[in-house]
Amino acid sequence: MKKVLVIDHGNAARSIMAEALINHYLARSCDLHADSAGLEPKERIDPETIRALAEDGIETERLRPKGLDELPVLDYDLVVTVCDNAKEACPTLPGAKKEIHIGFEDPEGKPFEAYERELHQMKNLLIPRIREELCEA
Repeated sequence: MKKVLVIDHGNAARSIMAEALINHYLARSCDLHADSAGLEPKERIDPETIRALAEDGIETERLRPKGLDELPVLDYDLVVTVCDNAKEACPTLPGAKKEIHIGFEDPEGKPFEAYERELHQMKNLLIPRIREELCEA
């Protein structure tokens, strides 16, 4: 099984959405699993993140914010940063086979439509890129 780690600053919106989308769309077809983490994780997931995922039919029950230090192993096939801050501040993970950056806007504090827009962007940009990196190789 291949492993993907998605990192952003707070692990409350973008990286959580990415983790859920990757696991929903690619886990079975590509035999992979995604985790997410934040450089400075928030105490809870943004409620609008959960709402956007749920309205799109994506499982949210097991999602929670976490830091890199909470991950059992850091040997991922692919590490994806989804915010510019995480790209600049993210430590190099010695076990990561490959690292890429795909930036998305932070919807925090914006209307619900911003969460829907970012979720849609991730489905159109992130999912195909992960598929290209790990499923078609």
